[in-house]
Amino acid sequence: MKDLTRGSIASHILSMAPPIVVGMITIMICQLVDLYFVSGLGDAAVAGVAAAGNAGFLVNALMQMLGVGTVALIAHAVGRKDRDDANLVFNQSVVLSVLFGLLTLLGGFVLARPYMRAIAADAATIEAGTTYFHWFMPALALQFVTQVMAAALRATGIVRPSMLVQVLAVAINIALAPVLITGWGTGHAFGVAGAGLASSIAVFIGVLMLFAYFRRLERYVAFHPAQWRPQLRQWKRILNVGVPAGGEFVMIFIFMAAIYYVLRNLGPAAQAGFGIGTRVVGLIQMPALAVALAAGPIAGQNFGAGNYERVRETFVKAALIATAVMIALTILAQLAPGLLLAGFSNDPETMAVALLFLKMISLNMVAQGLIFTCSSMFQGLGNTKPVLWSSATRVLTYSLPAIWLSTRPGFRIEYVWYLSNAATTLQAIQSLWLLRREFGTRLVTRQQADAPKQATPGPAAPSLREPA
Repeated sequence: MKDLTRGSIASHILSMAPPIVVGMITIMICQLVDLYFVSGLGDAAVAGVAAAGNAGFLVNALMQMLGVGTVALIAHAVGRKDRDDANLVFNQSVVLSVLFGLLTLLGGFVLARPYMRAIAADAATIEAGTTYFHWFMPALALQFVTQVMAAALRATGIVRPSMLVQVLAVAINIALAPVLITGWGTGHAFGVAGAGLASSIAVFIGVLMLFAYFRRLERYVAFHPAQWRPQLRQWKRILNVGVPAGGEFVMIFIFMAAIYYVLRNLGPAAQAGFGIGTRVVGLIQMPALAVALAAGPIAGQNFGAGNYERVRETFVKAALIATAVMIALTILAQLAPGLLLAGFSNDPETMAVALLFLKMISLNMVAQGLIFTCSSMFQGLGNTKPVLWSSATRVLTYSLPAIWLSTRPGFRIEYVWYLSNAATTLQAIQSLWLLRREFGTRLVTRQQADAPKQATPGPAAPSLREPA
């Protein structure tokens, strides 16, 4: 366990962020490698895998419910020096992760084809997306347990073990992808099914490695079978924090689905180009997201310990670092977009869509970095409802105008990106305002509640008017 209530906040952020970003980048690289090998199967395969991957946002909503609730409550417990509560929250989160994983596995197999029919542009894309989804579902189901274990470690200030496991699992996935997708070395190509199978095998091995770490090396939080009996009160605590954060991912899913819906009349190349561009943007945004994710446990531990000025300082430092990172990445995306997109498709039309998307969407990276930071701070405070409201605002201000414009004569794909930038900027402004209001109420209220306890630490000192 690492005590984040002491020492330099900037140092804590900068020491935690690199392992986090390495883990996330390796996962994103894995997805890009899948797309790279799938691209040889045609635009329908790329569009199908990309559209099916968007459904991962919906599953990530459930993961967020567990991950955010676990991080917030364990971080608060660590700040209070309450190890028993930290372990109880962890073990109840493990129980929930198994339940959610089973529900995800069942729901994915039942709903994969109806989902693809709703958003795909043609029958080939529907078939490719459905096939990939079926083979990828075990990976999504297993990631619930991984999410809880990684969240528990992050709440205690430990991030390297999760990163190492992710890197090893992704390396396995990358090694398996060409073998299973194109049949390298075996002569048996599984196509898009191979992409999903490679991910499922890699995630399974990753779960085993992380479980072994907890059993042999982790000491602060650990598996206690006696605490696996369902406790509804603890589930409520976890989900009260986690459900609004999960709702944020549902909003992202709706936002992305709306884009796919608007692009469907422009053909598979438009959807394929958007899918490639989205993953590249996600990759280059990872450093700023890692900074935000590092800030969450720092804010959570200090909030639990009653160090409210350090909570405010955490936001300021994280926002400044994230903004500097996003400015640098915006410059990179503007000056060398072709370099970032190289090798993902041989189709000129698909790459033209991806190039336009990257150049235009990269203009709102600073706003997106502030959204990441505000979201993580709300998680650290244990109140994620404002994040849901700001995400809902983004969906409404984008989806309705975009769908309406797509029905008008002369509709162009650039309109989709203009609206996306405007909606993201509006969400950033709203998030900053909501966080300022949260600091002005929640932290002040807690300070006032703690003041009487701090004012009377022990027996009163003798009066100077009384004899000694």
